[in-house]
Amino acid sequence: MSGRGGRELLVVAIGGGTGLSTLLRGLKKYTSGAISELTESAGGAPAPHHPPHISELCAVVTVSDDGGSSGRLRKEFNMLPPGDVRNCIVGLSEDEALLSRLFQHRFEKGTGLEGHSFGNLFLAALTSLTGDFSEAVRLSSEILATRGHIFPATTANIELEALMQDGSRVRGETKITASKGHIQELFLVPPSPEPLLQTLEAIARADMITIGPGSLFTSLIPNLLVRGIPQAIRESSAIKVYVCNLMTQANESLGRSAADHIRALNDHAGGQIFDYVLINRAPVSEEMKAKYALEGASQIVARRRRDLLRRDPERVRGGLSLASHMLPF
Repeated sequence: MSGRGGRELLVVAIGGGTGLSTLLRGLKKYTSGAISELTESAGGAPAPHHPPHISELCAVVTVSDDGGSSGRLRKEFNMLPPGDVRNCIVGLSEDEALLSRLFQHRFEKGTGLEGHSFGNLFLAALTSLTGDFSEAVRLSSEILATRGHIFPATTANIELEALMQDGSRVRGETKITASKGHIQELFLVPPSPEPLLQTLEAIARADMITIGPGSLFTSLIPNLLVRGIPQAIRESSAIKVYVCNLMTQANESLGRSAADHIRALNDHAGGQIFDYVLINRAPVSEEMKAKYALEGASQIVARRRRDLLRRDPERVRGGLSLASHMLPF
C-alpha cells in the first residue's frame, strides 16, 4: 500500500475496556499532529530517523457493557453504553489535562448522580439532542480535539450471551464476567448486528489493524461478531496484529495460553485473521504475580512458537518493523 512506502499510515485499533484506551494513548504520539508539534518544539529540525507516522487513526469500540454508570444510562435512556467510548475519547484527546479530567470525573454523591462520570452524562445528553449515539461520539471527539476517529462497533442495542463449558448459558456482560464457569463460545443478541459504514471503509483502507489488548470475551470477541467486520479484516491488505494481554483474567481466560487466545479469536471470526501476535516474554514482578495469583491468574505464555501463527515470514518481518515503532509496549 502507498501509505507504507510514504511512511504515512492509516491505523485501525479494535477493542474495548481500558486496554484499547491505553493503546490509543500510545498510538496518538505517532499521529501527524503530534509529530508536527514535536518538530516545532525542536526548532523545526526533523528527527534524523523519523519513524512512520499515522495520518489517520481510527478506533472501533465494543458497546456491550451493561454494568455501572454505562448500564444505568443504557437502561434509563435506551442508549448505547458510553463508558468504553468515553475512555477512548479521553485517550485520544490532545489535552489530557482539564477537559479530559472533567470527562473522567465521577460523582461520589448526589441522588441520581452518584457513580456516574461526567463524560457518560455528556454523551447521554448529546445522544438525546442528536438522536444518534455515533454522532454524539463524533461531536464529543471534536470538543476534546481528539487525534483520531472513534466508531462504536455497532449502533444496535446488543447483549452478550456466553455458552459455558458445562452447557449452561449466561446472558449479559456483567453476569458473564462474574461467572465462575469456562466460556466456550460467545454470541450477540440479537445476532449479526450491522456495523457503521465508516468502520468497514476504515478497515478496507488500513495499513495496520490491531486487536487488543483487552478482555478476550467481553472486549475483543464482541467486535468480531458484528456483521461484516471479520470479513473486512480478512480482505484488508493491512498488517493485522493481535496485542496479547500480559496476564490471564479471572472468569474469562484463566489457564489459556497465547495460542488459546488466538484460537478463540479466529474461531469467532470464522477463520484466521492475524499476521502475528505481540506478546510480552519478560517475566512479571513477584509483586504482580502475587496480586494476580489471588484471582487464580498468571502471566500469559507462548507454549510453542509454532502454536502462534503460520504466515509469510517476509510479511511478518515487515509488520514487526512497523509495529515496533508504533505500539507502546
